[in-house]
Amino acid sequence: MFASPTETGIAPSGTLLGLLQRGRGDGWLHALAAPRAQAVAALERCVLHDPRQDWQLEHRSLYYARLYVELDAPLDTVAAHLLNPDDAARPEEERTGLALSVLGHLTSYGNQEAMRLLRRYAVVGANWRWALDELAVRDDDTGLRALGPEILARFPRTDEGEAALTAAVRDSFEPRPWHIWAADPGRPGQRARLERALEHGDFDRWQRQLRPPGPQPGWSVHAVLQWAHEGYERTPRQWREAAAARCLGAVAGPEDRPELLAAAACGQPAVRAAALRHLAERGDPEAFTLISTAAAAPDREVASAAVTAFSRMRGDAALIQARQWARRTDDLGACAASMLAGRGQSRDAPLVLAALLRTVRTHGSDARELLPLVEGAGRLAVCPAVPVLRHVYRETSSSHLRGHTARALAVTDPTFAAGFAVECLWDCEEDTREVAARFATTVDTRVVERLRRLATDPAERAGVQTAVRGRLAGRGSG
Repeated sequence: MFASPTETGIAPSGTLLGLLQRGRGDGWLHALAAPRAQAVAALERCVLHDPRQDWQLEHRSLYYARLYVELDAPLDTVAAHLLNPDDAARPEEERTGLALSVLGHLTSYGNQEAMRLLRRYAVVGANWRWALDELAVRDDDTGLRALGPEILARFPRTDEGEAALTAAVRDSFEPRPWHIWAADPGRPGQRARLERALEHGDFDRWQRQLRPPGPQPGWSVHAVLQWAHEGYERTPRQWREAAAARCLGAVAGPEDRPELLAAAACGQPAVRAAALRHLAERGDPEAFTLISTAAAAPDREVASAAVTAFSRMRGDAALIQARQWARRTDDLGACAASMLAGRGQSRDAPLVLAALLRTVRTHGSDARELLPLVEGAGRLAVCPAVPVLRHVYRETSSSHLRGHTARALAVTDPTFAAGFAVECLWDCEEDTREVAARFATTVDTRVVERLRRLATDPAERAGVQTAVRGRLAGRGSG
């Protein structure tokens, strides 16, 4: 998740800005109905101040780009934001990443101003690598070839500059521009320089594969536990719980169980966490007692490790224990409810519903614990959960969670097809649009028109278009 000075407050869900920040389809529709100046201002606020909780899970760029096209909104404000003198002082990706992605999608719709702005920012901007990646999948060879000398000018011809160039080539997300520049026959000096960088980058990757990074534990239970403790004592602290548990799985035998039980009961924090996880993953009969005790420990790291250990348990015994713990109001209770949501049976529906209601009441509609509970409400078809699912759908600022909520509503709410499914056709998330394409009622004339537009949209994802075309074909044959 983003953790930077670039923080944005989320407006109420009933406002145009709040809807657009959430990426809801209703926001798109309200923007088209609102005064254009108001809609453009709200759109620019979203693009320049990324409202997402987690940019790796949530998508907004295509949603905002499409709205730029519909509103015929100018790019002057985006250009001023990207080329602002603050760009050099605040080079973090979250300040400019969303704006650059929006420009990338706009180029797919033939916006030449967006293409020019991306090219300019790639030359002068602090987050130039992101801009170059956008160009790599959309610009033609001629446009990319012209950028070569200006991009390479970022790297002085010194040992440090050559090392930085090698790292940039090696770590590039989209390597196409570098290969175009390395094959440019009109610039032999540039060609030789990039050939060396490409060769050194390949060699660096090969060396990394041959030499695993970091220290390695000895080949005994005691050595592994000591290795976990050494990492905990380092500055900064290295939490080796997962790696140590994997090593214990390879070296521990039946004769080592007493040592592991003692470590899980009263060892140092990292030692205790590794032993707990190892015993839990193997379904040791003492694991539940040890986990319950550790979950109540004053050390929050130990308590968290206990919950993680329980979450990794499998089998009927774990489900039986989860039914006993699901009523707890602590993290272990939340973990137990999540386990029932993901692996429980229909008789566990009341426990999942109770946990869902409790989580929304105590932690709100953006709580991280909601995702498995929402999924469980759909998996178990918990129809009494519909009111709270509708609330989460409306209020959450996470489009990722909203998408899962839409899928749960699709199997629990009889009004979904004529209600939320319609607005989901304009949602920012690909998976949510796909659900809408499968469920939205075609009695609403907006639905058929939107399906046809999605079917021919060059920027739409393949999964959505497959669902859309299947729906249109079925409607035609019907």
